[in-house]
Amino acid sequence: MFKLTGNLAQFAGICLLSVVCFLVQPVHAKNKGFVTIATLGPSPITVSSSTEPQQVVNRVIAHWKSQFSRVLPDKPDLIVVPEACDRPRGLSSDKLDQYFLIRKNQVRDYFAQVARENHCYMVYSAKRAMEDGTWRNSSVMIDREGKVVGIYNKNHPTIGENKGGILSGRDAPVIECDFGRVVFAICFDLNFDEIRLKYAKAKPDLIVFSSMYHGGMMQAYWAYSCRSHFVGAIAGRATPSQIRNPLGQVLASNTNYFDHAVATANLDCALVHLDENWARLRAMNDKYGSAVKITDPGELGSVLIASEHDTVSIDEMIEEFDLERLDDYLARSLAHRVKPGNMEK
Repeated sequence: MFKLTGNLAQFAGICLLSVVCFLVQPVHAKNKGFVTIATLGPSPITVSSSTEPQQVVNRVIAHWKSQFSRVLPDKPDLIVVPEACDRPRGLSSDKLDQYFLIRKNQVRDYFAQVARENHCYMVYSAKRAMEDGTWRNSSVMIDREGKVVGIYNKNHPTIGENKGGILSGRDAPVIECDFGRVVFAICFDLNFDEIRLKYAKAKPDLIVFSSMYHGGMMQAYWAYSCRSHFVGAIAGRATPSQIRNPLGQVLASNTNYFDHAVATANLDCALVHLDENWARLRAMNDKYGSAVKITDPGELGSVLIASEHDTVSIDEMIEEFDLERLDDYLARSLAHRVKPGNMEK
């Protein structure tokens, strides 16, 4: 009998293992699903006014190293930090400027190192110098390899920020990550419909909000109106840093004891209205059981449906049971309203 030996046998074994692994793969993998998000909301560090700029940089990096150590054991896919995450307290305006000139990209590069070593995305939100000498208040998305894959410049800085040299951003980019589509807002942005409506049209999976203020009801409003998950990282333990679903419900929050929160969110989801969907939702639940989750907040008339199936996405379930999405139902209602005979003269 022919017998494989040595390297030839090893090669044949590898080939056989590859074929077996290929055969046991699911028919197709979903594009979206569960993502673990960590939000950190510590207060800025305070330094003495006599501290040398490079020492301040070193202390800022040490501060974030300590903070990251609290969430990295959860193996997050994304870590979010507050606005101006590397701006210390205790320095005059002139000394802050000196610090920023020495800091350059040192803190950002440290974030990139952490992202690369832990195979996660990270948001670095900070004052950023431009080549022309002007400044921006920016959120920088760093990917799992430690590369910058997108930058958002705060569209609506306060008047005080403008007077301090920070210019308003023009664009509101959508960042394509391996877990979904991500957009940004920073602090004062949350008050303006212009940027929110851009995002509602873009249909992101996640809104990242780095800030010095919470925004109150506006967080839930943005999440629901953009049909998107929402993560806020707010400086200071007294102000909640929270992760919300597209209904605006809080999935996780920091507390008076901890500066951070971690949650696993299912981005393979959609909002549908109950009108004309009751029987279809029941049929979908009958077939897929625990593989589909229907979340009803009550009083709203809309529910959040999410696929927890290994291979069948929520889009496929919607198509299979002819469910009507919330936005489609509202658009159909508006169109029906103006049809002849449906409106008073």
